[in-house]
Amino acid sequence: MGKQPAKRALPENSAKAYSHVIRTSPRKLNLVAAAIRGKSAESALAELTFSKRRVSGEVKKCLQSAIANAENNHQLDVDALVVSEAFVGKSISMKRFQARARGRAGRVEKIFSNLTIVVTEREETV
Repeated sequence: MGKQPAKRALPENSAKAYSHVIRTSPRKLNLVAAAIRGKSAESALAELTFSKRRVSGEVKKCLQSAIANAENNHQLDVDALVVSEAFVGKSISMKRFQARARGRAGRVEKIFSNLTIVVTEREETV
């Protein structure tokens, strides 16, 4: 059994979504997560929609889930949401073998990642 991420309490004005076992390396996924970190939810969705990276579709689904959690479970205003955290962790790693020259075998690791997105409602400045 692998280590489970530590559970920590979220503030009242936050909601999160967690995406398991995404078929890409954490290093590649973190590039996409860094692109949306700190942005408003609306602009982050636009960025992911037009991103050329293959994994951006998975990240977009996770962000949409976090927005839906904020709206339905915590009654937060969708227009005031900001991506406060987007972090990546390692998941499983499948070991495979590929045929090489002279009857040898080369090891191929197919790496998977986890993604957590936390959205927070921005306070209105009056």
